[in-house]
Amino acid sequence: MLLIADPVIKIMFLCTGNSCRSQMAEGFAREFGRGRLEPYSAGIMAAGVHPRAIAVMKEAGIDISGQASKEVDERLLRSMDLVVTLCDNAAEACPWAPPRVKVLHWPVKDPVGTSGSEDRIMREFRRARDEIRTKIEFFLREIQCENKSTV
Repeated sequence: MLLIADPVIKIMFLCTGNSCRSQMAEGFAREFGRGRLEPYSAGIMAAGVHPRAIAVMKEAGIDISGQASKEVDERLLRSMDLVVTLCDNAAEACPWAPPRVKVLHWPVKDPVGTSGSEDRIMREFRRARDEIRTKIEFFLREIQCENKSTV
């Protein structure tokens, strides 16, 4: 249960390089969570937004080409209501979130290291995109139900 008093939830998505999974999550949260989520993304390091992540999100009707890859800003992190780690590396490196910030772990296999044909690589990017989309949609339904039950 999330139980955040503010109607807009400040949420940060973290992964290792802030190039793919966290960028996709920020894009979906921005698109589907309008008025309910204030999304951010960051990484343990900034690796640039992956062109294939941009391409598969465009296929889903969401443009993340204007998003930038960023390293975690600890001051911004402390202002979050929720941090969502999308890989084990980020989960292990994120013990410095203050106790009042809820941390969730949504492990999503990284498509960036996929080898093989372009078709196989793009299938992996789409798999990650669709998995993240499902998690964001479920999360939004969950907080909507929580808000209704607290009224």
